[in-house]
Amino acid sequence: MNNINEPISILKKYYGYDDFREGQESVINTILEGNDCLAIMPTGAGKSICYQIPALMFDGITIVISPLISLMQDQVKALKSAQIEACYINSYLTDLEIAKVFADVSAGKYKIMYVSPERLDNVKFWEYCRSLNISMVTVDEAHCLSQWGQDFRPSYLRISEFVKRLPKRPVVSAFTATATAAVKNDIIERLELINPQITSTGYDRTNLYYRVEATTKKEKYIVDYILQHQNQAGIIYCATRKNVEKIYEVLIKADINATMYHAGLSNSNRKKNQDDFIYDRKDIIVATNAFGMGIDKSNVRFVIHYNMPQSIENYYQEAGRAGRDGEEAECTLLFSSQDIVINKFLLENKDFSNVPHEDVELVKHNDSLRLKAMIEYCQTTSCLRNYILTYFGENKKGNCNKCGNCSREYKVADMKEQAKWVINCVAETKGSYGINVVIKTLRGARSSKLIDIGTVNYKSYGQLKDETEVNLRTLINQMICDGLLVQTDSKYSVLRMGNIDRLKQAEPYNVKQCQSVKKKAPSNNIKDKKDETLFDLLRKLRLRLAKEEGMPPYIVFSDKTLVDMVNKCPKTIDEFLDVSGVGQAKAEKYGDEFIGAIVEYSRNSSKNMNLHENDC
Repeated sequence: MNNINEPISILKKYYGYDDFREGQESVINTILEGNDCLAIMPTGAGKSICYQIPALMFDGITIVISPLISLMQDQVKALKSAQIEACYINSYLTDLEIAKVFADVSAGKYKIMYVSPERLDNVKFWEYCRSLNISMVTVDEAHCLSQWGQDFRPSYLRISEFVKRLPKRPVVSAFTATATAAVKNDIIERLELINPQITSTGYDRTNLYYRVEATTKKEKYIVDYILQHQNQAGIIYCATRKNVEKIYEVLIKADINATMYHAGLSNSNRKKNQDDFIYDRKDIIVATNAFGMGIDKSNVRFVIHYNMPQSIENYYQEAGRAGRDGEEAECTLLFSSQDIVINKFLLENKDFSNVPHEDVELVKHNDSLRLKAMIEYCQTTSCLRNYILTYFGENKKGNCNKCGNCSREYKVADMKEQAKWVINCVAETKGSYGINVVIKTLRGARSSKLIDIGTVNYKSYGQLKDETEVNLRTLINQMICDGLLVQTDSKYSVLRMGNIDRLKQAEPYNVKQCQSVKKKAPSNNIKDKKDETLFDLLRKLRLRLAKEEGMPPYIVFSDKTLVDMVNKCPKTIDEFLDVSGVGQAKAEKYGDEFIGAIVEYSRNSSKNMNLHENDC
């Protein structure tokens, strides 16, 4: 056995892993050598271990600045579950409770203390920290430092001043999942990092399957999808509170075990609904992007975006809440041109009160560029994974063959003549109707609505009756993105004429149309139906133990660990310690129950097999 003071031994003892993931060991060694660092690692890559292991090895305490109370509470629960002493200070604690934490920290009880950036506004906290032996200050979600990023938090700007006022400068480490070049430079400059080692392990989450579906039947898609993925945890993101409540009602009517989360709910309701999801009491949560930052739930098997987010950064972070345990997960974005209208409206009404006046126009410009990139992601027919990697500055690889676009076959069609008829129809409507009316008119639908509004008398009526609705919708979406058509920002958005000069030129107007789906998305790692039964049995055992201890089930064991248990079927404690994610503390705490369940299941399976053979 290696010396317990070595990082690899700590990794095995407390976290249950035999090897470090990519980038982890390098970051840990940099910190242990006393050097500042910035680590850009995707969700699920194990950023926490990179600062927690050095924290255990340093003489003093590590202060972790974390943006959300829920995140710090989950981290502390997970650490205590592994028998690592940690604490947090947040606004939920009373003055007496905070004084007790301070006393315990001073007595050396804790190695890691989590605080919110707003805590740095507290003079008493500054004075108290000056009396501590602080070995490291860790900044989690460090992109919050940059106003060019997607989650700017002004309170983060006080961190460098806090560090400078300490009697002895500690190591400063910063971690984030997303950082473009501009954001990365902002983090280094605003934290005043000294010759930091910059580690970026890349943005490729190979266990995630990306998909974009252009559809107006979003509610049906979501219900059908969830019914095909029953008993799996999933997040449905919506751009507005109204949409959250609408989709929640749809799911409840479909008898789906769901809850919802948005800023319009009371604090108590938000907390209850969030806990119901985290503690596996509810399978599905429908939420605005106010939900999720710092949510450490590892067994989310899918994320569906009902609306397009405002940026690739937002999408990557939100979609990345799926599959944190490394198991297969799916990220689906449901796209319609109305999403463009919604996001333009939201950006135009964005609160800039925290942005210096002289920077407002630049921030608006950057917001516009990010939205444009997001629209292009939804419109592209090339590899979705490569699009994300290229956006974040990584070199393109070959097609991933593991995204919705790589799983489809396309043909390129010159649709200039069809585009001219679309323009003709929009001109005839005098800009009074939306996409659905235009498509139905062009396809010659016989509906009472078209008769009432008179579009059945248009010259364009029925001119594209041989085109599918999907192809016409794809064409119109492309025309909107190319500026040939304009979709208004009004409550009931309508189509109006844009710049149609392109259609007057000799070149074709090419549109990519999906022809067929070549392959399905990947499944999980459970080997066969028998093993799936054992997996469900272990999941129920995990849920019972979690309820008894009042903690989220994934803190007991992740889905990935349960899958490894299923595949290895440990019968002894030594074999149980061989399961990925089982450390010494958890083996002592849970080993007997899980081993007992596996042994009993195997015995019953053998009996049933013998009975079946005798019957034969």
